[in-house]
Amino acid sequence: MRVQTANRINTINEYYFSKKLQEIALLNTGEEKVINLGIGSPDLAPDASVIHSLNESSKVVSNHAYQSYKGIPELRTAIATWYKNIYQINIDSSKEILPLMGSKEGIMHISMTYINNDDEVLVPNPGYPSYTSATNLAGGKVVNYNLKEEKGWDIDIQEIEKLITSKTKLMWVNYPNMPIGTAGNYETLKKLIDLATANNIIVCNDNPYSLTLNDNPRSLLELDPLKKCVIELNSLSKSHSMAGWRLGMMVANEARINEVLKFKSNMDSGMFLPIQHAAITALSVDKKWYKQNNDTYKERRKKAWELLSILNCKYDKNQVGMFVWARIPKIMTEANSFSDLILYNTKVFITPGSIFGSNGDKYIRVSLCSSNEILEKAIIRIKKFIKQ
Repeated sequence: MRVQTANRINTINEYYFSKKLQEIALLNTGEEKVINLGIGSPDLAPDASVIHSLNESSKVVSNHAYQSYKGIPELRTAIATWYKNIYQINIDSSKEILPLMGSKEGIMHISMTYINNDDEVLVPNPGYPSYTSATNLAGGKVVNYNLKEEKGWDIDIQEIEKLITSKTKLMWVNYPNMPIGTAGNYETLKKLIDLATANNIIVCNDNPYSLTLNDNPRSLLELDPLKKCVIELNSLSKSHSMAGWRLGMMVANEARINEVLKFKSNMDSGMFLPIQHAAITALSVDKKWYKQNNDTYKERRKKAWELLSILNCKYDKNQVGMFVWARIPKIMTEANSFSDLILYNTKVFITPGSIFGSNGDKYIRVSLCSSNEILEKAIIRIKKFIKQ
């Protein structure tokens, strides 16, 4: 007799990219391989000093031992200093920072720490799918709030007021936004913080994109300096080209840090010390390094705009972050079929917006994590298909 999986697994599906990459692998026959413009995995390298730091620390035998669940003090100090330099936010490094093995881990930890069965969680539509899956795994109820183009993709405070009930526990926001690329309306967000404070709701801001093609990096904590209701997640994955290193952080008040740590400490052990040392180095890189990366992304974005124009898609050139979000042509009914049409006729994969929620059904998302040469190859393939 086959052992049945736990009921909680029935509330989620395999992650979209996990399944799609398997499908793409089957198409990688012959000389022409699939060009993947879907996933936001930076192809640029971290600063050379970061790799040097990792190598040197790895040579020390004692550095391979178990580490503190809260990270070494030097790492937390580096995070606090970085937040002060980038966002002008004051953080007590001894009490208000929890290093994470990627901010995606933090989404799960926060959900498991605070959500009871049937607690309600406000999740953006469109939005990062992990907000929904983490809520479902924790036994909560997803309550979607709408982000729509006709409203400038802004949060509708009146809608939020109607959605809040006595069971509302958390709300996920993500600015700069993925997949839409909006920087965030801070007047609206201030009203949201006031509303959340009045209703005893935790607002979780997922903030890994603020240093990519964004002239004004901000933290939601500037609207809640005492950290009464805001928890912020951040990451080195995008900003420092360290996605595979699994380096993130949670910033919150001391009570929240200790509450999440209670769950996290039962799920994993401390971060590998050489990686912590490398993170300290990464957080201290000169701002010229960020500019160099952004100059590269700017050139790639021009290529992405060219590709989308060839496909007759509409896009906003004021977007920030490492993706371009675009409306599909009017002759297409929905994004998934449009994405597959391109994939199976050109071997170019572009993410359908439908994976981010029903409000993404008419949109696609192009990643900037490919070189200009690769983007040009994709353009050539798509031009050839359209001319047929």
